[in-house]
Amino acid sequence: MTNPELRDQTAASESAQDHVQHDRLQSVIAELAAFGGRTDGGVSRETLTDNDLKARRYLIDLARSRGCSVTIDDCANLFFRRPGTSNLPPVLTGSHVDTQPVGGKLDGAYGVLAGLEVIAALNDAGIETLRPVEVVAWTNEEGCRFGPGAMGSSAFVDPSCLPAYRKSVDAMGVSFGDALDLVLEAVPDVPRRPMAEPMAACVELHIEQGPVLERAFVSLGVVTGIQSVRWYSIHLTGTAGHAGTMPMGERVDAMTAAVRLAQQLYAYQAVEAGEKLRLTLGRWQVSPNSINTIPGAVEFTVDVRCVDEQALVQFDAALNEIVQAHSWAGKIEVKPIFSRPPTHFPKSMLELIERACTRACSSASLAAPLRMTSGAFHDAMYLAEHCPTAMIFVPSKGGVSHNAAEETAPQELFLGAQALAYAVTSLANASHVR
Repeated sequence: MTNPELRDQTAASESAQDHVQHDRLQSVIAELAAFGGRTDGGVSRETLTDNDLKARRYLIDLARSRGCSVTIDDCANLFFRRPGTSNLPPVLTGSHVDTQPVGGKLDGAYGVLAGLEVIAALNDAGIETLRPVEVVAWTNEEGCRFGPGAMGSSAFVDPSCLPAYRKSVDAMGVSFGDALDLVLEAVPDVPRRPMAEPMAACVELHIEQGPVLERAFVSLGVVTGIQSVRWYSIHLTGTAGHAGTMPMGERVDAMTAAVRLAQQLYAYQAVEAGEKLRLTLGRWQVSPNSINTIPGAVEFTVDVRCVDEQALVQFDAALNEIVQAHSWAGKIEVKPIFSRPPTHFPKSMLELIERACTRACSSASLAAPLRMTSGAFHDAMYLAEHCPTAMIFVPSKGGVSHNAAEETAPQELFLGAQALAYAVTSLANASHVR
């Protein structure tokens, strides 16, 4: 690339960044939040529900009003495309708009709406990009109605996942496949597109959902990767009995054993791993779950995460040692149920995101962006298997998310969209992306 070409690309990226509009972004955030909006300020918009369907129609109309063509794939992922001057693979941005049963207005939705704000900024600046720019709204990132999460992005990258996903059933007995078909039928004006299509690069903008940026007094985060994770199910089988008649020393109490085991796991985390390893014992099921019956069985889950995969290997060995050393008359079974290695974003993408964030922060006389790791899963985790990928974080007030109280300062949302505009425009004008 010659110096004049580089200067032209930089100028276009800066112009796109400078044409992002604060009030326009805030307006669409408020409008989308009305679909499933609650009186407490939260949003209830689980995937493939009526509220989700109405939100999708809103996005379709908004994207078309900004000159985009709209397509949908077999997993109901929506794509909004601004054409480029070539037929090279597009640059992708976006996130998801489904929420937890009681969620906030920003988790996922912010990334989609900021992507559409980038489209508006490019239009306002009169910028033609070499590559098309596509904004995506992925299906079922949250995974609360149908499991697992991130169905849309993972199925896009690997379509062979979709048949199994279609069999997933919600609490009311509705299958993901049936719900999916209803949503696809509701958009006859949106053409179908193939999955696993080539993408030049992907950038996902998201709220942090944690307290790191806020505590550091930093407005933008350059996400270096996503933590590795392992999930286990631990099942303890004892003997149920009468709470009033069975002497304490003769009980085979599954809850007593489960509590002791949990204490040992927490002790391992605190002493051996410290802050680098995050341990959660999240779901507990007790049988027969009666006030006056000794628990005969207890099952609980273990979620352990770390950016260092070796730390999880060590935890796995420690878990087995703790279980084997547990002196108890009952039975303990440990079942691994999920494992995901860490995601590391490419160096070249991190350098671009840092430039984009630095310029946005500098223009507002704010601290330089912070490099950090994501503790949560995101759709970018799967896109990283498909194309060069990166993420940008903005702070979450109090670290709160998956909650009606979820909040990010409007100025920080604006800065995130500015950084996204710079990065997306740079990638869309690159003849080669790596």
